[in-house]
Amino acid sequence: MRCQTCGDATSPAFNECQRCQTPLGQPAITPGVPTYSVRKLGKAAAVAVGAASLLYLPGGLFPVLGVRMARSAAERGDRDLLLGAAAVEVLLTLVFGLAVLTAAVLVIIWTWRVRTNLEAFPGALPTLSPAWAIAGWLVPFANIVVPARVVANVARDSLWRRTTPALVGLWWTAWLVFSGGGRIVAYLEEQRYSRLTQWPRSETEFGTYVRFYQEALGPRLVPLVACLVAGASFVVLIRRISHAQEERIAKATPLRPGHPGAVLPGPGPAGSPTPPTVAGTIGT
Repeated sequence: MRCQTCGDATSPAFNECQRCQTPLGQPAITPGVPTYSVRKLGKAAAVAVGAASLLYLPGGLFPVLGVRMARSAAERGDRDLLLGAAAVEVLLTLVFGLAVLTAAVLVIIWTWRVRTNLEAFPGALPTLSPAWAIAGWLVPFANIVVPARVVANVARDSLWRRTTPALVGLWWTAWLVFSGGGRIVAYLEEQRYSRLTQWPRSETEFGTYVRFYQEALGPRLVPLVACLVAGASFVVLIRRISHAQEERIAKATPLRPGHPGAVLPGPGPAGSPTPPTVAGTIGT
């Protein structure tokens, strides 16, 4: 006897498939339980997460340009260049924020769908309700732990793992370092920037802006690297989970009449059994 989910041979010595944990004799999808397609949504979420991660690069590395602009401002005594540097950084921050918002919406919807699909997977053992797939991202303090638990659960039951894939831990650790470290770095920079002379006149006062950007680069590299690691690992997770769930759902999708490969009744002699014909074939 073979498992209807993964196709492996099963043994009566066990109550479930040793590869995918589907109970013996159970179908890949529980009949009557709705499922949601995640192929297109998964691709969109992966692209959005990847784009947001890359769009953090210009802002994270802006101090390199900031140093040049501050030095040029010092040489010319041009305060407008310093204002221009601040304006460019604000613009980069807004673009990144818009990308994050777009990615967040897609990821929340994707998380809810893949978690809801577990309800139709025999052998799946979800620990949190589908509602937490949404609330976990939005509720303060809960969003430090819950999203990782939901995704870990989905990864185990979708990828046929008895333990949580290491990629989940890497993603969430990097995300916490990025989100927490980014806030700390931004707060410290704001405090330092507020102590700079608002309207520099002397070479010394212009020089404080040069030093500000020079000292800002190092701390920014920590959340920058964490952002790239979190983004890359989450993109891989989204693609793997989406692909695995789509394959499992496809095993329970019946062929519709008219679909190539569907068996349809064909003509036969009166009073004789009607032989089947395969839809999509061309007769002569």
